[in-house]
Amino acid sequence: MGLNCGIVGLPNVGKSTIFSALSSAPAEAANYPFCTIDPNIGMVSVPDKRLDRIVDLIPTKRVVPATVEFVDIAGLVAGASKGEGLGNRFLGSIREVGVLVHVVRCFENPDIIHVANQIDPASDIETINIELALADLETVEKRYQKVSKANRLDKEAAKQAAQVMPILESLRETLGNGGAARSLGFGEEEKKLISDLHLITLKPMIYVCNVDEESILEENDHVRVVREIASREGAETVVICGKIEAEIAALDTQDERDEFLEAVGLDESGLNRLIHSGYRTLGLRTFFTAGSDEDRAWTFRAGDKAPQAAGVIHTDFEKGFIKAEVYHCDDLFTYGSEQKVKEAGKLRIEGKEYEVRDGDIMHFRFNV
Repeated sequence: MGLNCGIVGLPNVGKSTIFSALSSAPAEAANYPFCTIDPNIGMVSVPDKRLDRIVDLIPTKRVVPATVEFVDIAGLVAGASKGEGLGNRFLGSIREVGVLVHVVRCFENPDIIHVANQIDPASDIETINIELALADLETVEKRYQKVSKANRLDKEAAKQAAQVMPILESLRETLGNGGAARSLGFGEEEKKLISDLHLITLKPMIYVCNVDEESILEENDHVRVVREIASREGAETVVICGKIEAEIAALDTQDERDEFLEAVGLDESGLNRLIHSGYRTLGLRTFFTAGSDEDRAWTFRAGDKAPQAAGVIHTDFEKGFIKAEVYHCDDLFTYGSEQKVKEAGKLRIEGKEYEVRDGDIMHFRFNV
């Protein structure tokens, strides 16, 4: 799947406001539908207190955080799967992302238009989910017809059809009832058989409740509705006040942001929680390199072995991988310096089969 998060939802739910705060690169935001037509793309730094502590203990000239990409996709409406509201164009953009971030309006404000003229998170979620399911159903139907015809041609085609047809039949039933492909719990082998369909509803979903200032500390009924729906789907929920996040993003320094958060009674920015949720849901993890020239967070996929992690830095590192010197950042925090980590016997030499852990600090030995 793509290594990015696509922000989706109905028009005027706060997607572009949240995206602008996320990326600090303002997207066009306005009080009318389809303000965003072409998707906006932003590379977002992943907040990581571990990197801050590493810098304190291993001073350096340059600090580089991990990043994750967010894509602001224009609002979908009922009928999008049939082309309503430029729906085909928007659905095409959604197919290219790895995780869906579904922003749901959970605030009342008569001055901001709602496309259905009422605030009803359950209905809004249903509208989006049905349109995504119908778009996938059209894709599945085309494949079903193609496989049915191929099944009659030769033995090899019949063998392949026997594997994929039960999956397609399950998808037709579920999608036809407005359900999501992810709800079928396909295993990795089944997903491989339909990977070329690029099904939207097979992607993981994160629900974002966009609330007003009064509901950021004490959740309102709208948020509780979204949490219940997300819980049934096994999806994560993040509560954000887009207005507050926009104000935080406009501040110049981290100290000012921290003071603002304290003043409104928050321990952490809602956007930080969203970034972490998106990063984690994409299956991404972080290892570090540290030295006098640069302390840096690198992104790898959960389950990657040491050579694959080395390849994140440079392909030559993976091709010529020999060994990796490894210790965990928690060991650095415990002992206070790399030298003391070594003296405690916590630094290890690992080979090609080592599965990298989130939070490892690594130095690679390679030969090209």
